[in-house]
Amino acid sequence: MDTAAQLIFGVGALLLVSVLASRITDRLGAPLLLVFLVIGMLLGEDGPGGIVFNDIDGAFVLASLALAVILFDGGLRTPRAIFRLGLQPAVALATVGVVVTATITGAAAMWIFDVGPMVGLMIGAIVGSTDAAAVFYLLHAHGLEINERLRATLEIESGSNDPMAVFLTLAVIELLRVPGAAGGWEMLAWFLWQFAGGAVFGVVAGLAIAALVNRVSLTESFYPILVLASGLAVFGLAGSLGSSGFLAAYVAGVVAGNRMRRSRHEVRRFHDGMAWLSQVGLFLMLGLLVTPSELIPVALPSLALAGVLILVARPLAVGISLLPFRFNLREQAFISWVGLRGAVPIVLGLYPLLAGIAESRTAFNIAFFVVLISLLIQGWTVAPAARRLGLQLPSRAIGRRLMELDAPGLQGRELVVYRVMPAAPAVGFEVRNLPLPADVRLMTVVRDEEPLAFPESEILAARDHVYLLVWPAELPELEHLFGVEPAAGPRPEGFYGTFTLRGDARLVDVLSLYGVEPPAVDADRTLDQFLRARFGRRVAVGDRAHLGRVDLIVREVEAGRVVEVGLRFRDDYDSET
Repeated sequence: MDTAAQLIFGVGALLLVSVLASRITDRLGAPLLLVFLVIGMLLGEDGPGGIVFNDIDGAFVLASLALAVILFDGGLRTPRAIFRLGLQPAVALATVGVVVTATITGAAAMWIFDVGPMVGLMIGAIVGSTDAAAVFYLLHAHGLEINERLRATLEIESGSNDPMAVFLTLAVIELLRVPGAAGGWEMLAWFLWQFAGGAVFGVVAGLAIAALVNRVSLTESFYPILVLASGLAVFGLAGSLGSSGFLAAYVAGVVAGNRMRRSRHEVRRFHDGMAWLSQVGLFLMLGLLVTPSELIPVALPSLALAGVLILVARPLAVGISLLPFRFNLREQAFISWVGLRGAVPIVLGLYPLLAGIAESRTAFNIAFFVVLISLLIQGWTVAPAARRLGLQLPSRAIGRRLMELDAPGLQGRELVVYRVMPAAPAVGFEVRNLPLPADVRLMTVVRDEEPLAFPESEILAARDHVYLLVWPAELPELEHLFGVEPAAGPRPEGFYGTFTLRGDARLVDVLSLYGVEPPAVDADRTLDQFLRARFGRRVAVGDRAHLGRVDLIVREVEAGRVVEVGLRFRDDYDSET
């Protein structure tokens, strides 16, 4: 077998193992990215693979390319509505939070590793930002449902905190190379261009990408490639102009993904696959790049530094950053715990190597070890942490969503199939008389793997498959009609409490039933008005207001208004958690 064939076989085998590993890790609850990192280490020079890979420049280029794809994909699947929920707290975490984390961690690094202030701060800056690849994957893995504001804050933070980390890392490296090289005003201008330039460039580029896709007629299979090429061009051009390519790629993905009208489903599916492939390649390569035997001397002190980062620096940074926002202690604890480190700190660890800093190899090994600990401890426990803190929402029981349609006149609708359960209310109805919402259209009914010729005249039976054209807002009503089995997660009645109340009920009337005195300023407000005043424009399903012995929990939000509220006694909640 010649070299080319061996290389192709090796790549194919690695991808095959990676796909199968995803199934195993889903069952074990292990972070998949950690598996790729370990596989890369086993293939490296200290492992059975024996592959020697020391090309820092090549690794930096490939890692930047992979991160561009991952961030662009994260933006493409980010709904515009979440920015109303999480933009302000996410920006605070991406700026103030990174600075606080880097400062505290840097001070700890000075003491633990007995290095100078600038080297300590460099180490703190390298590990100061959360990682988009790790956060995006873990928040979407295992069907984890959490408060929309929490999810929005974490996703936007991970997609936008790279400029601050890059700025701090490069600034410290420059000061190590040439002490006093740049003044304060020059540093400030550089940072503003990194952050503001990347954001503005991303918006403009996203608008251009969406306009190009919507107006240019191509073969359907070309649109995903066109969008991918545009995203990479955005990253490269923004970086070449001195602004943040990472932020520009993420923002461009958000803008383009929310404005594209053509081939959205194909584009998102293609980019999901490309992002997964990029994550696999990135973590395998980073695992190859490290030399495990070099980690041994820094293992124990790096473990101590990881403990400071996870248990001290990140929680303090979250607490300070979120002071102006209405996050309770449980939510702040979860945001702190999901401050995962991943590929970005390792890539930032390449910067000192490229710059020839004396302590660069040690800083890289420390960053790598901290990432290992973060993925192993935090990555493995994200879902249990959400459950333990009472933040996991009941999963919506939905039928199998086949596709989102973007054909003329059908944009925004989805083709959904439901398997009719034996105890479903729909069983026994003549199909033409099913109590479907007015805008739902029946496509066909499949029985014993054969579409019925005239489904309207048939009596619906258990185990039939019903294909419908629906708006997403109509799914909950259909779930009840067809008796869809609930997904994993807490039961709705357990999470939202004993009673479900209308949003237009008066607060004083509700609380008087349970002997709770309402706040004087809120007494005459409805539950909707009270909760929107409490949480502002960022009110989201799962938000919880404590009033005496009861909790009011937002159960359903429509067009920014609270339409359903759960009432739960706090004694019950405390006994379960």
